[in-house]
Amino acid sequence: MATQKLYAGAKLREQRLKIGHTQKEFAGRLGVSLPYLNQMENNNRPVSTTVVLALASEFGMDVTELSSGDTERLTSDMQEVLADQIFAADMPALADLRLAASNAPGLARAFIALHQGYRQAHERLAFLDEALGREDARPTPSPWEEVRDFFHYCDNYIDAVDRAAEHFAARAGGDIRAFAVETLVASGLSVAYTDMDALRLVDRTRGEVHISSRAPAQTQTFQLLLQVALAQNNTLLEATLDLARFHSPAAREIAKIGLANYFAGAALLPYAVFQARAQDCRHDLEVLSQQFGASIEQIAHRLATLQRPGAKGVPFFFVRVDQAGTITKRHSATRLQFARFGGACPLWNVHRAFETPSQFLRQLAETPDGVRYISIARDISKSAGRFGAPTRRFALALGCEVRHASQLVYADGLDLSTDSAFEPIGISCRICVRTECHQRSVPPLERNLVVDPDRRDVLPYRVD
Repeated sequence: MATQKLYAGAKLREQRLKIGHTQKEFAGRLGVSLPYLNQMENNNRPVSTTVVLALASEFGMDVTELSSGDTERLTSDMQEVLADQIFAADMPALADLRLAASNAPGLARAFIALHQGYRQAHERLAFLDEALGREDARPTPSPWEEVRDFFHYCDNYIDAVDRAAEHFAARAGGDIRAFAVETLVASGLSVAYTDMDALRLVDRTRGEVHISSRAPAQTQTFQLLLQVALAQNNTLLEATLDLARFHSPAAREIAKIGLANYFAGAALLPYAVFQARAQDCRHDLEVLSQQFGASIEQIAHRLATLQRPGAKGVPFFFVRVDQAGTITKRHSATRLQFARFGGACPLWNVHRAFETPSQFLRQLAETPDGVRYISIARDISKSAGRFGAPTRRFALALGCEVRHASQLVYADGLDLSTDSAFEPIGISCRICVRTECHQRSVPPLERNLVVDPDRRDVLPYRVD
C-alpha cells in the first residue's frame, strides 16, 4: 500500500512566520532550496521526510501537527455550507474545496462564518420581522455555534487548562473529591449536599455551594471540580477567553462554562495518568470508568481530547445524539467529521444503541472517501433521581480509524480484512455522494435526479 503524501503548506508557512524567518532563512535551516520551499508552502509539492526531520530537530516542532485534521474539518464544513440551495448551481468540485482548505484556511473559515451570518439574517427575517428595525439586527454567529466551533478548531484540547487541571489532580493525591471540597472551603465556599433537581447551585449571599444529593457520585465530583475551576482558576479561564475573542458576551459566558467543564473532566481524568491506563486496558470504557470513578460519557469524551502536542493518544471521534437523531455533542480528531446542521447518518450504529439498553454495539464502517473506522455505541440515561421526573436519554459513539484497532479491546474477534464487514456510512444525506442508499432521507443537492414514472424502487428517484 502506497504511503500517503503529506501536503501541509499552510502549517509550514505558519511555522515560518511564527519564528519570523524569511523563506530564504527558513529554507537554509531546513536544508532545502528556496524554490523547493516555495513549492511546499503552496502545496505544489509534498513535505519531504528530510523537511519533517529538520522541523523536529531544528525547531522542536511536533510534526504530528502537520497532518492534523484541520483540512478535513474545513472541507467537511464547506461541503455542508455549499449544500445550501443558494449554491445549487455553483457547487465546486471536492478537490477544489480541499485545495482551499489546505492552501487558504483563513479564507475557508471566513466563508463559513459568512454563511453563518447569512443563516442568522435569514432566520430573523423569516421568524422575527421586527428584527429589521432593531439596532442589533446585524448578522452575527449564534453564541452556541461560535463556542462549538472554538472547541472544534482547538482539537477539543486546551493546553493551559488541561495542564492546570493535571497539576490540581497531582496535588490532590488519592482523593480528588475531598481535595476539591477543601479547596472550595479555603476559597470561602462551604459545600452542602441538598435534595434538589439542580445539579449544582451557588448561594453567593451565604457563601454556599449546594450539590444535588440525588446525582450519581461521579456527577457530584464533576460539579465540585467545575466549581473549583470557577472559584480558583478564574484568571486562567478569563485569559483563555480573551484570546478567543468571541463576538458576544453570551458566547463568552457559554465558553467559560465550557472551559470550567473541561477543567473538571481533565482533573477527574488527568492527562498522563489517564492516557497510560487507557493504553494498558486497551481503552476499555468500563474498566476506566471503575478505576477513575467517572461515567462512561466522561470517559469517552476525555479519550477524544487526548491531543497534547508530543504526547497524543489514539485519535478518536466522539459524538452524542438524542432520540431524534440530533447531534448534541461532537468532536473528531480523525478525518471523520460530523454534520454541523441536522442529524448523523442513519446507517451509523449510534442510532441503534437506543434499541439495546446498557450494551456496547460494535460497527465497522467505511465513509465515501474510502476511510475505514471502528465505532462503538451505547445508550445512556440521565435521571433526575426522583419519581415522576423526566429521564434524558442519549446515545454515545466513540471510534477511530481501523489502523488503530489493535489498541481497542472492542476490535477483538472482528474480521478487519473482509470488505463486506464494513458498512457504508456518510456524514449527512444532503452532502453524501453515495448513489445507492436505502436510508436516504433527502436527495444530495449536488447530484442530478432521475425520476422514472414506470418504476418505483425503495426511493422514488435515482441519483445520477
